[in-house]
Amino acid sequence: METSALAGPPPDAEPVLILGGGLMGLAIAHQLARLGRSTTVLSRRRSEAAGFVAAGMLAPHAEGLSGPMLALGQASLERVPAWVARIEADSGLPCGLRPCGIVVPFTGAAEREAYPTAPFGEPLDRAGLEREVPGIGPAWRAGLLFAQDGQIDNRRRLMRALERACAALGVRFEEGTEVLELLTEGGGCLRGVRLRRAEGGEHAIAAATAVLACGAWSGRLLPSLPVHPVKGQMLSLQGPRASLERVVFGPGTYLVPREDGLLVVGATSEPQAGFDDGLTPEGQKQLQTGIAALLPEAALWPPMERWWGFRPGTPDDAPLLGPGPIEGLWLATGHHRNGVLLAAITAERIAAAITAAGSGTGAAPDALLAPFRWDRPFPAAA
Repeated sequence: METSALAGPPPDAEPVLILGGGLMGLAIAHQLARLGRSTTVLSRRRSEAAGFVAAGMLAPHAEGLSGPMLALGQASLERVPAWVARIEADSGLPCGLRPCGIVVPFTGAAEREAYPTAPFGEPLDRAGLEREVPGIGPAWRAGLLFAQDGQIDNRRRLMRALERACAALGVRFEEGTEVLELLTEGGGCLRGVRLRRAEGGEHAIAAATAVLACGAWSGRLLPSLPVHPVKGQMLSLQGPRASLERVVFGPGTYLVPREDGLLVVGATSEPQAGFDDGLTPEGQKQLQTGIAALLPEAALWPPMERWWGFRPGTPDDAPLLGPGPIEGLWLATGHHRNGVLLAAITAERIAAAITAAGSGTGAAPDALLAPFRWDRPFPAAA
């Protein structure tokens, strides 16, 4: 829809609109606020964001990433400690960062040596596996320890700390607000958004700059983006404190131990489910089977919670970052299963680009983000 009838302050007085109040939206809003930019977060329901659902692994090496994704993940991992320190300083709340290391088990040495990131890990034999993961299942004969990888308690701590940090820096929130449409003017520049607030009625807000960070729902607002939901089911168990120190990243199942003994178990990957809500017997059985294979004793631990969420997937499982198809619209979506890992670098680079563009100097090309343009070639659908 094109319009030039929106009233509002001049562009330099308008806030940057963050479309989506999940982890990416909050991280970018926080960084923009630290850079002195006025920022408003528009969110339909923050509790549905993937940041409240994910297990919080910081695992570019354990995930076996390669190419530009590995470079992006490594750059973000390097920034995480300082990023977390800023959030904690601004919020006064802990984020639950744990550089605990991650173990990837394999059925044999040949499988271990073929892993894409094997050169970055410490090889383990069966005795090494048992030392790092006491009680690991008998099927696993080899492994890799990625001591540089870790985790953060996003579900219980990081998201709340980010919300508090944003509020402390003057970020404005509009919860219960559904963005219905991006509004442009004749030249294809962003002019604002049309939205529906919780109390009803549709409104238009003027904006020359916005960040699309709607996660799995991004394609609904801008259908030209190749973003689709990938449903994931998870559960948690209560184990003894310090019963498991390392994260265990198995095939199809991972175990993420928190400091208090809570064990987060994930996650199914169900692209065919669309936005279907709810748990399924098949999904929960898959998780239980994975627990029994990786850490048999944990199958006897009492269950605490079961939940599901929607990852923003793309055809190549890599994010869409940088300028969007509309001038003034920036993209920070499609992070799939690496959103928590990539939040630090995404916030840094997107906020820097927006600030440079707003200064009139223009954003310099970002070599780290260049491979993640929204209009890059994608593999053909299966």
